[in-house]
Amino acid sequence: MDLSPEICSSLCFFCHLHQDILNFVTVISPYSLYLHIPFCTHRCGYCDFNTYAGLENLIPAYVDALIREIRYVATTSGTRLPVHTIFFGGGTPSLLPVDQVADILDAIKQSYDLELNTEITLEANPGTLNLEKLQGLKQVGINRLSFGVQSANPEDLRLLERKHDFADVIQAVKWTRQAGFDNLNLDWIFSLPGQSLASWQRNIELAIDLNTEHLSLYALSIEHGTPFKEMSSRGLMPLSDPDLAADMYEWASAQLSRAGFMQYEISNWAKPDLDGKPLACRHNLQYWRNLQYIGLGAGAHGYVGGMRIANTLAPAVYIKKLRNGGSFSWPRTPATATAEPVDSSREMDETMIMGLRLVDEGVSKDDFSQRFGAQLGTIYADQIKKLAVLNLLEDAGNSLRLTERGRLLGNQVFIEFV
Repeated sequence: MDLSPEICSSLCFFCHLHQDILNFVTVISPYSLYLHIPFCTHRCGYCDFNTYAGLENLIPAYVDALIREIRYVATTSGTRLPVHTIFFGGGTPSLLPVDQVADILDAIKQSYDLELNTEITLEANPGTLNLEKLQGLKQVGINRLSFGVQSANPEDLRLLERKHDFADVIQAVKWTRQAGFDNLNLDWIFSLPGQSLASWQRNIELAIDLNTEHLSLYALSIEHGTPFKEMSSRGLMPLSDPDLAADMYEWASAQLSRAGFMQYEISNWAKPDLDGKPLACRHNLQYWRNLQYIGLGAGAHGYVGGMRIANTLAPAVYIKKLRNGGSFSWPRTPATATAEPVDSSREMDETMIMGLRLVDEGVSKDDFSQRFGAQLGTIYADQIKKLAVLNLLEDAGNSLRLTERGRLLGNQVFIEFV
């Protein structure tokens, strides 16, 4: 489960000065690449991502189209763009054969300048892997894995329509270690209909016992257009208790802290690295710091060249557009559906909304000043004063960050910057 910021509206074009600043940042700042793999063997009832079941026959043509887009962006940029993170999200990227993952990575290496120790993450469902495939993925360059566990409870997994059980998770984690992976994330979901605090606590205890480097904990969100939304609107699925959800979150946070995890983002915890800093997902840090990333694939979103980019959704249409090609100015490609410019005011707002998710780092005053040529405390004086009075926001010297209470009421904070 890839936590990407998909804010795609804007007010007007950049002023000339801001564009000059952006062009300078473009040259020196490394990019992140997000690769969307929209295929699943089954589409779960709570999922609202751009994913499709039963279209696996399109995978070979889709990979060819994705490689075309990778090269298209690189060519039209006019330079070899520096890249420091790559993320295969979905969907279920682990459905791709190893040789197709290798082909995609080879195209990236040929077209972009990858930094030393580039983080390359692949999302996977535990039941879609074996030791041989994991060894193959490690060999072709994948160095971080993210498993969609969601729960250890069989009843929860049935509700979520997951096809694995917890024994599959245990085996998958064991195989990742045997294959040589030392950077593994597990996704978990809480505040499920009918889920008790005790059941959630057991999930966290089991998560800790698996001894992975990273854990992501997400409260279930009932999204429009999903079967879960339909069932809940008809009274067939009970709504979650927000007070119970808060108890689950606070208990997990305290327990993970005692187990040696460091919380670095509202929903993310990591073990410390050799320098004592959390082994964070560097790709997602790119989103939370509101830095540039290129979205590739059907339905992928990107933030690049001062624009929020969104690709066409349907895999078959995406394939056709890339085959047909055409002439499009960077950062657009034949698959681009929308390209909305982001003005400096909007960029500042988005930087606050995303950056405040980083619970320890927050939004740096110095970075904000260097990026926008304005003082954070001046631009947002009213919002800061209001949120501080409510004990939702605190001044941490060189940064603004959420209080512990603010982590529970993040949406109340973020709306002040919309």
